This record gives sequence, structure tokens and C-alpha cells, in this order.
Amino acid sequence: MKRINDDLITREALYMIEHKATVRQTGSYFNRSKSAVHRDMRKVLPNIDRSLATEVSKLLKFNIAESAHRGGVATRER
Repeated sequence: MKRINDDLITREALYMIEHKATVRQTGSYFNRSKSAVHRDMRKVLPNIDRSLATEVSKLLKFNIAESAHRGGVATRER
């Protein structure tokens, strides 16, 4: 049975993939907290659409790696 929130979560996931957006950017666009978006992507989306969840998971891993890289560069510059 499809819940009302399922459509929102699917739209969030599609937005993230289409715009290569971060959790924070997606939360800002949908007027939701980043923790709510992150929870939706990690816990709820796999129950709605497993293939979409796999794509989002790859993007989340990339964003985390990119964030760590930027942090390392900033530290070196200081």
C-alpha cells in the first residue's frame, strides 16, 4: 500500500539524482531538514524503490567522499 509520503520521498530522490544534489540542498529545496531527507533516503526509499535507492546511495557516498576531500584541502591550505 502506497503512503502519501512515498511520493515526496520519490521526488526527493529523483531531485537528488537529477541535480547531483546533497542532502542539505535537497532538504532546502523541499523545505525539510537534512536529517529527515537522510532518513528517508537511507531507511524508507529502499522499501519504495530499491533501484532508485541504489542510485541515491551511490550519490550519498560520492558526496561524503567529496566532503572529506574538501576538508583535507582546507586543512592543508591553513
